[in-house]
Amino acid sequence: MSARADGLARVEDRRLLTGRGQYVHDLRQPGMLHAVFVRSTHGRARLIAVDLQAAQDSEGVVAVIGPDALAGRFMPPINELVSGMQLPNCPLLAQGRVDSVGQPIALVVATSLQAAQDAAELVFVDYDAEAAQGDMAPGAPPLGKVRHQTSGAAPANVSHRVRVSHQQPRVIAMSLEPRAALAHWDAAGGTLTAWLGTQAPSRARADIARTLDVPLAQVRVIAPDIGGAFGAKASVSPEDLVIAFAARQLKAAIKWTSSRSEEFMSAAQGRGAKLEGELSLDAQGRFLHLEARLQFPMGAWLPYSAVVPARNAARILPGPYRVAAVDIAAEAGMSNAAAVNIYRGAGRPEAALLMERLVEMAARSAGMDPVELRLRNLVEVEAMPYATPTGERFDAGDYRLALQKACARFDYAGERQLQTQRRAAGELVGIGIAIYVEPCGQGWESARVTLHADGRVHVASGSAAQGQGHETSYAVIAAEVLGCEAAQVSVDHGDTATSPEGVGALASRSMAIGGSAVAEAARMAAARRDAGEALPITAGTVYTAPSEGWSYGCVIARMAIDRDTGQPCIERLVWVDDAGRIISPQLAEGQLLGGLAQGLGQAMLERIVYDSEGQLLTGSLMDYAVPRADDMPPIELESLAFTTQANLLGAKGVGEAGCIGVPAALLNAAADALSPLGERSLDFPLTAERLWRAMQPT
Repeated sequence: MSARADGLARVEDRRLLTGRGQYVHDLRQPGMLHAVFVRSTHGRARLIAVDLQAAQDSEGVVAVIGPDALAGRFMPPINELVSGMQLPNCPLLAQGRVDSVGQPIALVVATSLQAAQDAAELVFVDYDAEAAQGDMAPGAPPLGKVRHQTSGAAPANVSHRVRVSHQQPRVIAMSLEPRAALAHWDAAGGTLTAWLGTQAPSRARADIARTLDVPLAQVRVIAPDIGGAFGAKASVSPEDLVIAFAARQLKAAIKWTSSRSEEFMSAAQGRGAKLEGELSLDAQGRFLHLEARLQFPMGAWLPYSAVVPARNAARILPGPYRVAAVDIAAEAGMSNAAAVNIYRGAGRPEAALLMERLVEMAARSAGMDPVELRLRNLVEVEAMPYATPTGERFDAGDYRLALQKACARFDYAGERQLQTQRRAAGELVGIGIAIYVEPCGQGWESARVTLHADGRVHVASGSAAQGQGHETSYAVIAAEVLGCEAAQVSVDHGDTATSPEGVGALASRSMAIGGSAVAEAARMAAARRDAGEALPITAGTVYTAPSEGWSYGCVIARMAIDRDTGQPCIERLVWVDDAGRIISPQLAEGQLLGGLAQGLGQAMLERIVYDSEGQLLTGSLMDYAVPRADDMPPIELESLAFTTQANLLGAKGVGEAGCIGVPAALLNAAADALSPLGERSLDFPLTAERLWRAMQPT
């Protein structure tokens, strides 16, 4: 790593911290109209009638677009990563029925936001309510299934067998900026420009063109500054497409900004899986067989990446361990609730949590130290590259070293002695460990590098950013290849008119694949420059990673639980992570801490709740808790930074790691704290009430 990379401050920060950021809600267009959606108040119902007339007659209303106007227009096809899927058509506006609270039924467009809001209240909807179906309700047909099963008879030499069942609640991404869309139809040019808070501008462009039935060249998508995404903005939502449709129909500029309440009701959520597993061991503590049954909710409509969590969890198990045989099945099913999309980790946290819970329980069952049990079963560095039982390929990694370094940093032996002393004094204190692996993106990404005669360098990337710091890190990559200062490099992204077509920033792929594309384009430009070609020189590339890199790490946490109240206190957290080559330590640390905060929120605080009728009970920040600064524990980070051959840079993903290892370590710490009272079944979030109830005699 160069000194420039280590010392360069984020170039984005000054603009954002001085109020000069440009988010979708900040944007204006001449004559811009305002839009408000009329949403379902039922979890499941037939639509008997939708009367738009009173709203249409209201002052300031330009148009009211109802279900009939969008009949036959559906959400784009999803990424069919699961075989045998039975895919429904998901309408943009409800057609004949509603399937979740918050589903859009109509759109009111007016000259002011207030006029649109007032008119929306006048739309009359007559419902015939039906019984709502909850997530993974018994008897509901699965949307698709994944199965990984190794052949062979069941193991005969089982000495210990442990089982776990864990229900993960749904959570919401809680980005600082809710969803927003501004679409402008240029009647003279026959083109539509859409400003969206999206992680994948090129795919959003294609989805809009498909919805409008126009050539791709007639659509431009711009992703300006985005106040957080975390996977929830990786796919277009029905609202994005309806706003684009309305702009074309009315030949106008139309803006919609979601309220926080709308986000709770209708934005894509995350997690929600039911995890069940069984792990068998022999007398020496060797893992013989893993059985896992995973159920993932999809909600009422399907984002592009809807089945990714189910696929990822199934293929990642059994994580970093050698297991002689596996039988892993995952299924996904729809329900009368908000859609579930990829959310920071997308199946990786579920796999780590199930496996690490089983390992901790197995250690107690076998009377072994949980570190020793892990050391006996981890995939060794000499076995790399390693073929997993589910057909994946771990490219490189020293899992044993990650565990050993975390134990040394934590002073594991000393902490166990301290735990014994505190337990003798009546305290409930637990130590939780989690080792995780993280697949870091596959496929391709694009970049274009231009060298100017005055020494300036311009980079255009197909990988848009939502806070990762692309303008800093991509400048560093290009500067290192070209032998110039990073300050001479400017970076563009997020505009389909000025950036090459790309996949986008998701699945921990921005640095590994997007950064490699920048490096390759810079090398091509440098080679032409060195050959004597006249400036300016432009070189573009579509870089395809030869394989998938796998990050990994180890988290150890200490948690105390108050005997009287159940109040948990995370007293200490040590984390060793391997994200391959680190381009900017500052950016990497920020990604690790951000993921840690969201992982902690999932484990300790956050929970979306629907009642039996499909009504959302946690529809505001009065009912849904998110981490605050004083919820963060003391944190010690260490990086191994072993490079990989899976991409040109040798980089691995870092942005999702905190949501993968941290929740599992915290759950294990809580279970360990309560273990003197017996093995307790614990579900997230680990609130004081839940922990207090778990302490009561069974």
